[in-house]
Amino acid sequence: MAKAKGSRLIANNKKAYFDYFIEDTYEAGIALAGTEVKALRMGHCSIKESYVGIEDGEIYIYQMHISPYEKGNIFNKDPLRTRKLLLHKSEIQRLMGQSKEKGYTIVPLRVYFKDSLVKVEIGLARGKKLYDKRQDIAKKDQKREAEKEFKIRNLQ
Repeated sequence: MAKAKGSRLIANNKKAYFDYFIEDTYEAGIALAGTEVKALRMGHCSIKESYVGIEDGEIYIYQMHISPYEKGNIFNKDPLRTRKLLLHKSEIQRLMGQSKEKGYTIVPLRVYFKDSLVKVEIGLARGKKLYDKRQDIAKKDQKREAEKEFKIRNLQ
């Protein structure tokens, strides 16, 4: 079977963009079991409540939910188990230094297939305040109204 080229989105974390300012992004591989990859191919993944942590110079993703593969029976792993992310040591050191600063955290942004490999895009993020969120909501409403008016003008 030939390898598929390109990328295909599995899961997206829209809430991260609402709750945080994303300063920098990194692409990381992820260590998975065989049945987890099969479940991901079927699109059974959620990263809404997941977060990334660094322990002993290694980086892990916590609370990433991959539903058990239907035909996997005894080979299925725990859906919420901690999974190791694969990054270069220099990238981990950079992330570790920046995440120690006050107000910074590391969040998963999306999970996708790149060619035949599963990748996770993680971002160095700074938390938004309530007034920042209000400004984002106001901008979205303004954009939606402008598109609505444009559509109405073009129909007449």
